[in-house]
Amino acid sequence: MNHTAGRPGLLLALFMLPLFLSALLMFWSQPLIGKMILPLLGGTPMVWTTCMVFFQALLLAGYGYVHFSLKLGVQRQAILHVVLLAASLVALPIGFDAGRWEPPTSDNPMGWLFLLLAASAGAPFLMLSATAPMLQAWFARTDHPAAADPYFLYVTSNVGSLIGLLGFPTVAEVYLTIPGQISAWSGLYVVLFLGIALASFVALRANAAGIAPKVREQIGAIMAHTISGAVRLRWVLLAFAPSSLFIGLTTYVTTDIAAVPLLWILPLAGYLLTFIVAFARKPPIPHDTAILLQPYFVLPVVILLFWGGGGGSATFFTIALHFFAFFVTALVCHGELARTRPDPEHLTEFYFLLSLGGVLGGIFNAIVAPVAFTALVEYPLVLLLALYLRPGSGAESVPRPVLKDLVLPGAVFVVLLFALERFPDTFTDADSSMQTTIGIILALIAASAAKRPWRLGLIASAILLAQVLFPIGGRSTELKAERNFFGIIRVTQDDKPPAMTMYHGTTNHGSQSLDPDRRLIPQTYYFPGSPITQVFQFPVLTRPGAHLSVLGLGTGALACLARPGQMFTYYEIDPAVERMASDTTLFTFMRDCPPDKKVMLGDGRLTLRKVPDASQDLLVMDAFTSDAVPVHLLTREAMAIYLAKLKADGVLVYHISNRYLDLKPVLASLGADAGIDVFIQEYDAPANTPSAFGSTWVIMARPGPTADHIRADGRWHDLKPTGKGRLWTDHFSNIFTALKW
Repeated sequence: MNHTAGRPGLLLALFMLPLFLSALLMFWSQPLIGKMILPLLGGTPMVWTTCMVFFQALLLAGYGYVHFSLKLGVQRQAILHVVLLAASLVALPIGFDAGRWEPPTSDNPMGWLFLLLAASAGAPFLMLSATAPMLQAWFARTDHPAAADPYFLYVTSNVGSLIGLLGFPTVAEVYLTIPGQISAWSGLYVVLFLGIALASFVALRANAAGIAPKVREQIGAIMAHTISGAVRLRWVLLAFAPSSLFIGLTTYVTTDIAAVPLLWILPLAGYLLTFIVAFARKPPIPHDTAILLQPYFVLPVVILLFWGGGGGSATFFTIALHFFAFFVTALVCHGELARTRPDPEHLTEFYFLLSLGGVLGGIFNAIVAPVAFTALVEYPLVLLLALYLRPGSGAESVPRPVLKDLVLPGAVFVVLLFALERFPDTFTDADSSMQTTIGIILALIAASAAKRPWRLGLIASAILLAQVLFPIGGRSTELKAERNFFGIIRVTQDDKPPAMTMYHGTTNHGSQSLDPDRRLIPQTYYFPGSPITQVFQFPVLTRPGAHLSVLGLGTGALACLARPGQMFTYYEIDPAVERMASDTTLFTFMRDCPPDKKVMLGDGRLTLRKVPDASQDLLVMDAFTSDAVPVHLLTREAMAIYLAKLKADGVLVYHISNRYLDLKPVLASLGADAGIDVFIQEYDAPANTPSAFGSTWVIMARPGPTADHIRADGRWHDLKPTGKGRLWTDHFSNIFTALKW
């Protein structure tokens, strides 16, 4: 007896709804858990990268569980899965008690973070990860007319993922607190359990009725029963490249702007969208079109990397260019996966290999690259790999003469090496029109090979390799570099002016002059006359025995503004920064500046909670990850901690110089909410003084003598809230409202 004939719509709905809901919950939980964890680890972008590796690993485990448990037969697998789902309900609600999880003060807290993630959402997420391949495998064993090619259900799953991801900042964060989101998520998980139980009942009935898959016709280029090892390896690589690239792009964006879920979500949303497009029955962007477009988006990125050596500051234009290059590249890779997908007999193996490639991409970025490289080398490397994986500009690759594939890239490499060595000023001191001309010539040469994947890849490789051998840049020598969980720290010796400089990512985090007469005079943002030097002249900060604290160590230069007998405490989350600032062959501020000094390792906000109340005369917030301000330091809850630690006449100072974010309205709202006075000074550096930087500083003080003194100074101006946007809290922050468009 046929149990599903005549009701194909109802049968399809029974499978599509739990597919959609499981994907929505899976990609809602990722930014939700990530946002809860961020404050524990200083808001570093590696929090998200580690979260992605963890979730990808669970996805692989889930796909492996489906693939191997299917060998038990549909009936046993369905019963097993429903039992495990029921058991996972015990793990609800997701989340953790922050008071019970003290982060370690080490270079790499990744192991601790994995344990926290497993305790927070491990069991439910593992069950969610198994849903898509399992329901598709069950559906393929029904008598539905579409059962012969169930891969279209992958689109349903990815649509759910995309809605879950985009719904987090646009709906969940706007209308629900974190506890409210956790409750809603848990309720929907119970609904999902019921939906999967019903789908398993249908699968069991179909299996009991002896409904076997129909004889499947050849569908386009779908492969039949035999799959070679080379094909399996190619599937893994085609999944590896987009996974690694979207994590690399996320790091590129969040390092300089802010490590917040909203900016994590955009690259991941693009990644999911390419799956939806590629696996659609009628892709809105045909695969051949994506292949044709890819070189013309990737080549400008290669040229940008050539000029910047993989570094340089991000702008909204370059971010958009990188994003579109990533999107088209992921679309090509996922389009190839869709084009070569196997018969449903191999469906679970196919998804397992896709997941394996994804988790290997995450592992490469999160674990291998920080150990193997001291720069963000993984991003251009995988971009080049994606070019080599191109199938060509059409369904069939244009036949390629091997010799020509080698000659043109070799010529480009030799000419660039010669020019970079003999005429470096052409690349470093030329006006923008010269640089544009060189870039266009390189792009045209590479574009001429667009139809030949290996030639295109070799030309792009030649361009970047030449830059690595003869870097384009200023007159400086890199003395030391370290890369860890918290980012990349470099120290360079500069020629003009002669100085030692520390960089975190792309941003200057402090310099020390090599001129003996100026060695202990702070430079850059702390140059004599700058707003922070004025702060140290306030009466409250000139008294002996004052306790001064700074969140963010840098080179330790601020200590030189204090006086003998005062106590100066730095709070620094990155042990590498502390090692370099204390290395007297690089910087001597920590050794030679007058006050007593100590460094407390760990996130500043968490560590500051242990300081006695009303004990501090000064608190300075100068904590940046490259140019990104940790958002958890700019919330109502953080402000409450700071004010509790300050003396009644103490001063709270924020350094908010930033290329991308306008934080003035945020701080004005925080000050008004706390009932304290807020002042701002936007400082222009003296002309023809390269060691002095312009900067923006905000001071907060309780009403009283200190606030009156600041107001009478004349250089500081009252900062009032504009009334636009909501107050930032640990449960809400909107980075878009702070962007300098």
